[in-house]
Amino acid sequence: MSVHATTTRVIYLGGLGRSGTTLLERLLGELPGVVALGEVVHLWERGVLAQELCGCGVSFPECGFWLGVGERAFGGWTPALAEEVLALRRRVDRTRRIVRIEHPDLAAYAQAYRLLYEAVAAPVVIDSSKHASLACCLVASGVDVRIVQVVRDPRAVAHSWSRVVERPENGSPMTRWGPARTAIHWTAQNAALELLAGRGARVTRVRYEDLVAAPAPTLMALTVQLGLSVPSLPFVEGRTAWLGPAHTASGNPMRFHVGRVELRRDDAWVHGLPEADRRVVNALTWPLRSKYGYRRAGA
Repeated sequence: MSVHATTTRVIYLGGLGRSGTTLLERLLGELPGVVALGEVVHLWERGVLAQELCGCGVSFPECGFWLGVGERAFGGWTPALAEEVLALRRRVDRTRRIVRIEHPDLAAYAQAYRLLYEAVAAPVVIDSSKHASLACCLVASGVDVRIVQVVRDPRAVAHSWSRVVERPENGSPMTRWGPARTAIHWTAQNAALELLAGRGARVTRVRYEDLVAAPAPTLMALTVQLGLSVPSLPFVEGRTAWLGPAHTASGNPMRFHVGRVELRRDDAWVHGLPEADRRVVNALTWPLRSKYGYRRAGA
């Protein structure tokens, strides 16, 4: 895979899972000239190897959109290609490497994503992989990437990670974490994105709570910050949005939703997160929790 300049602009959604990244991706994917790809970091394992469903409802190897992307980028999807990228990921793509991302395999790893993005043949693509480490790899390799840091109250995130949720692709339960592990990851991912911003990466922060409270104003402000020319948002009316099909390679169950969606804030954690768990999360997420405006219950 040869290295060449990036011509496609990438909007990378970063943060911890269950923070509203899939919702934001689906909304941004409705903008003209913008194509949502899902969590590309999982495409190699879940799409190419496991042949799970695309967001359009068709299995990855049978989806015409991804067939075209694979052919243009790599001459087709193969298990050998997926295994190669996964091996590179294990060597390069680690949160602990953000402090010093230099690695002899960095260029080859980032080039796989660069080729994939450009093969979509769209002015702007959205990658909602979330991992700050992958964002760091892309930035360090010269990919034209704008990072959107999506944050949500860590107590709400911890409550969400504790729930039992089925994966529509195969009916298996999605990963569950305890409150301490969730809080540690929430802090690590957001601190890493703060570090990238401090190094000059183009990072814009959006709060889940603001997005669902005022969808159109929040989206319009974000498009301005991202340099997107968007005169209006015809798919958003008040706190209702209409979503079309999307070719997302991985993500939470909402990636399959088509049609009307009501944007309601989920504050189930206020009564559902035990007090002991709440204290653990509060202790492990301060001071970033305070910096982002999450001080009191339901803030």
